[in-house]
Amino acid sequence: MTNKSKRYIIGIIIFWLAVVFASAIWNVTQNQKSQLQIYLENGRSLFNLIVITREWNSQHGGVYLIVTDKIQPNPYLDVPNRDITTTSGQKLTLINPSYMTRLIGELADKEDNVKFHITSLKPIRPLNAPAEWETVALNTFENSGQQEYYGYADEGNTSVFRYIAPLITQQSCLKCHEKQGYKVGNIRGGISITFPVNIKTPWELIISHIIIALGGCGLIFIFGKKLDQTMQSLEDLSNMDSLTQIHNRRYFDETLTREFSYSKRNQTPLSVAMCDIDDFKAFNDTYGHQAGDDCLKLVAQTLASVLKRPGDLVARYGGEEFSIIMPYTDSAGALIIGHLLQSKIESLRIAYKAGQASHYVTISIGVATYHGDDTSKKTLVNNADRALYKAKASGKNFVFYMEDNTQP
Repeated sequence: MTNKSKRYIIGIIIFWLAVVFASAIWNVTQNQKSQLQIYLENGRSLFNLIVITREWNSQHGGVYLIVTDKIQPNPYLDVPNRDITTTSGQKLTLINPSYMTRLIGELADKEDNVKFHITSLKPIRPLNAPAEWETVALNTFENSGQQEYYGYADEGNTSVFRYIAPLITQQSCLKCHEKQGYKVGNIRGGISITFPVNIKTPWELIISHIIIALGGCGLIFIFGKKLDQTMQSLEDLSNMDSLTQIHNRRYFDETLTREFSYSKRNQTPLSVAMCDIDDFKAFNDTYGHQAGDDCLKLVAQTLASVLKRPGDLVARYGGEEFSIIMPYTDSAGALIIGHLLQSKIESLRIAYKAGQASHYVTISIGVATYHGDDTSKKTLVNNADRALYKAKASGKNFVFYMEDNTQP
């Protein structure tokens, strides 16, 4: 896998993880909001139920209950006929809305752990004094006009939801609260509701996103690797000569540009050789194009098999001509390789009875070397090409070296 492909794949994986992470955050947040909304609606419903019950009590002027050990006369209720006795001698006491709320709250706490607390900043009954959070809520109601206050809290080892809304003074409330200075429409306190909750971490949601994230990363890596292999294959095909299966001129030009820049920067020798099959047109005319193609393929593969160093390159330059790049190779080394290639091709014994230099297929080679001087890349190639011309003019099946300072 190429470094470029790795960067792309890593980038896509990071983007995918960011998308999944954002999705997880959004879904967890929505889950928490949904949970909160459910608890809030429960709090509102209970509050409204209490308010309606209180209103019913108030509209009937209170209700009388039999005095028992649990239900005693309200010492804070200062109204006529608070306590009465029936003709049968049964003692009754008046239950006003506040007292009734407290009784309902005690029952709810016992049955369902739901706590109701009627409270006020100016309570008549000391036990109705607000807790710290209720004080904050009541002040908020009076100062900002906010209509409800809620949130999560911890009470011991239990998580609870707290809800409180204001109580608005009605005409019927003035019987007990007018002397405190309240008027109709004033906020005279509130009713708080506290009930236990189970704040769940949505592990199913989180785990599903983790699986999606990891699965997506795996698929991205697999398909990215396959795509890289496909792209690499296509790139290799674009750089290969379809007939000889060695690199083409385009790849030669790209490689020479890179290697020449490196040699110039690091002052290392770089040799270039141009090779040509001798009298190849006549070979084609004599033996046919199929034989000519077979000859080209065999010569190309033989040249490539000789040059085994990782940096060396053999490419088909055009027609029956081949080009060779030899990094870190000076003129002496290039000539040695040139003669080796020449003898290797002749040793193939590809019959060519009409050949001028031999009865077998031969090649001519022109060599030029860059030694870190002012020679340009173009001059280097031209020198190798001129050296090839000299090799042809010298009787073919010949290796000719062009001096470094020779200019085109």
